[in-house]
Amino acid sequence: MAEHGEVWIFAEVDDGRVAGVALELLGKGRELAQALGVPLAAVLMGHRIRSMADSLFAHGADIVYGADHESLAEYTTLPYARLLTELVRERRPEIVLYGATPLGRDLAPRVASALKTGLTADCTDLQIGSYESGGRVYRNKLLQIRPAWGGNIIATIVSPDHLPEMATVREGVMRAPEPVERSGAYIEVAVRPDPSDGKVRILQRRTHPRRVDLRSAAIIVAGGYGMGSKENFGLIHELAGVLGAAVGASRAAVDAGFIHADHQVGQTGTTVRPKLYIACGISGAVQHRAGMEESAKILAVNIDPEAPIFGVAHYGIVGDVREVIPRLIKALRGKL
Repeated sequence: MAEHGEVWIFAEVDDGRVAGVALELLGKGRELAQALGVPLAAVLMGHRIRSMADSLFAHGADIVYGADHESLAEYTTLPYARLLTELVRERRPEIVLYGATPLGRDLAPRVASALKTGLTADCTDLQIGSYESGGRVYRNKLLQIRPAWGGNIIATIVSPDHLPEMATVREGVMRAPEPVERSGAYIEVAVRPDPSDGKVRILQRRTHPRRVDLRSAAIIVAGGYGMGSKENFGLIHELAGVLGAAVGASRAAVDAGFIHADHQVGQTGTTVRPKLYIACGISGAVQHRAGMEESAKILAVNIDPEAPIFGVAHYGIVGDVREVIPRLIKALRGKL
């Protein structure tokens, strides 16, 4: 494959709309494409998808490859992986990015395996740079950055000898660009169903809406293992109710059974950037900080003055959460 082909984003479709992670990837994809001096393209698969291309153009795509067929209405691995593999071989992009969603984690490794190229999972950053190995300098390569060893180190991974360079990216770690009025080239992709596509069929679909939308919350009150019990976690819900906030949690609180996993913030949960993040009884392990440290303002309440959470907090209260939170609730109710 020749270098400096297009940068591609796989535009996942979720419930008839372009998934938010695809729009986030378009923002980063634009940066990468500009660094390489190449177009930014999105690959859109499904049924009756043409109108969705407008959103992709508005968020930065120069080209949209549209594979529209009734057999693609629901995601199944075999036809999606086959079609995307064929399209990559035909068009020869340099970079292909996916969201690290259940769909992306299923599709990306199958395509990478078929193409015999590398794939880095769950990246938190992507850059274009140089890499040296064995006395050879590789220029304009995709630097794929992700936490490793339980978040204790940040690893930079490079696949210098095989194209396309491929990565999945965690939801929420990149900002979606603001949409602007713009257009691009829509290229229809021929879809020829294969008999093997029907080896796996969807017999029934059940959806379970998430209990909380943390990504769009302006204020989040989050509790950790330091809350002590599920009953004490009720203070988090009460404080959130006073502030009109969403309820978040650390992994330790989720693992302890204090709250459902949908509320988890952090490296293995949701990445958030609210205007105000109140961390109560959260020690601030690097895995949790990775998911909330870009909040506009952070207030931490912890009994341990040496807790790592105070290292990223704008304001800190050293004290027992079971005493501090009721006082905050009383003060806020009196003021509001």
